[in-house]
Amino acid sequence: MTTKRVLAVLAAAAALTVPAATTATAAPAQAAACNGYVGLTFDDGPSGNTTKLLGALRQNGLRATMFNQGQYAAANPSLVRAQVTAGMWVANHSYTHPHLTRLSQAQIDSEISRTQQAVANGGGGTPKLFRPPYGETNATVKSVAARYGLTEIIWHVDSQDWNGASTDAIVQSAARLTNGQVILMHDWPANTLAAIPRIAQTLASRGLCAGTISPQTGRAVAP
Repeated sequence: MTTKRVLAVLAAAAALTVPAATTATAAPAQAAACNGYVGLTFDDGPSGNTTKLLGALRQNGLRATMFNQGQYAAANPSLVRAQVTAGMWVANHSYTHPHLTRLSQAQIDSEISRTQQAVANGGGGTPKLFRPPYGETNATVKSVAARYGLTEIIWHVDSQDWNGASTDAIVQSAARLTNGQVILMHDWPANTLAAIPRIAQTLASRGLCAGTISPQTGRAVAP
């Protein structure tokens, strides 16, 4: 009987070690699942939709770069802080969203500098990234942005959410992303909000993770 009891105890002990081994390998396996990184970006916030958007991103384990308009950041500093608290990165999208290429250098400077200040005042830090409205840029816009230490970021994939794209179409756009690429989305469309869970699933199925955007290369990298 004693021998049987010893064998039983040893068997039980061996069984208990299995979950521990599984747990030990879970973290490295999860990290290895990131075969590449993409940049999720949302323009034109913060808005009345920002809180829901942040909630959806957090619930689905996603981080993103929020290209805020300075006028909205100045009017809603608590939402700028909420973006940072939710783990997002805050960037500059001009103050009033004008066609910068039609403005004077002084006007461009005002648009960029006031947004830098509004974001900083809201607790978003000093932005390192800048997206010109409509993706319109020229040598003057680039030089003013550079004066404020900003890297200009356009996009590789346009979700067309600003143009009434359906939730399905937005998800399909995100599915086209490859390692290092950046997608354009917006803070306010309901269809974009609805697409977040499926975007997360689509990226995970391809081994892609949501990363930050490098000021050096303008491409998505590991956070």
